[in-house]
Amino acid sequence: MPNCRRPKLRGIATHALLALILALAAAAARAQQPGEGMPVDLELVIAVDVSRSMDDEEFRLQRNGYVEAIRHPDFVRAVTSGTYGRIALTYVEWSGRLYQKVVVPWRLIDGADAAEKFADALQQQPPVIGRGTSISAAIVFGAGLLDARGDDAARRVIDISGDGPNNYGPAVAQARDLAVAKGIVINGLPILIRPSPLVPDIVRYYSDCVIGGPGSFVLPVRKVEEFEEAIRRKLVLEVAGQPRTDIIAVRADAPSDCLAGEKARQHLADPYYPGLDN
Repeated sequence: MPNCRRPKLRGIATHALLALILALAAAAARAQQPGEGMPVDLELVIAVDVSRSMDDEEFRLQRNGYVEAIRHPDFVRAVTSGTYGRIALTYVEWSGRLYQKVVVPWRLIDGADAAEKFADALQQQPPVIGRGTSISAAIVFGAGLLDARGDDAARRVIDISGDGPNNYGPAVAQARDLAVAKGIVINGLPILIRPSPLVPDIVRYYSDCVIGGPGSFVLPVRKVEEFEEAIRRKLVLEVAGQPRTDIIAVRADAPSDCLAGEKARQHLADPYYPGLDN
């Protein structure tokens, strides 16, 4: 009898967790709403993995890559070339189920000066490393930030970067599908400098389990020297609304197991993880 109740209880716990993450996102978004009601070409949530699988070098490369990409003339040109000539941008770092930190709140980017100020604010923030990898919670949180900001954007995008599979929180495909149903596009930047042994083909995992929505794409980073250029290229593609369907190869074999990270965690039975809540 107890075994029959477990799926229902897990379902209740998942719904409660989703509601909590959305509430946290709404509170974070309400803290600062620049240009509320002002139409923009894009609302973009940059959601960056800071779990322990990201070492110091990867963290530094990732943070600096976004700083330099936002400052770059190509990014500014893409922003100002839109119908309204401005976007709304926020930068979030995430790890476990309840660790999603808005590092730079929503700001309007409408030219080089605004982009420079955003990049400066990001660069000044101290590094923080979290526990666990919940891509799903990051997606839910990002969707909550977009919902709370309002409906004044032509497009809404969550930009997810990371180096491992989801291993905590709701199922990643479920979170993705909920966000896509809201009209949100999710793009992926999988980092393969030191690939996760849990899911060797992390690019395929991101393609099958993480990204979604019209024109969504994966753009992997395989070498240290590719980092800055890949981030800049990805941001420009997102802002310009010009998805590249050739960034990943189409394959006809069996899709990725979207629960691979959760299964690996259970198999390892690492005593560090039980009861993890952040």
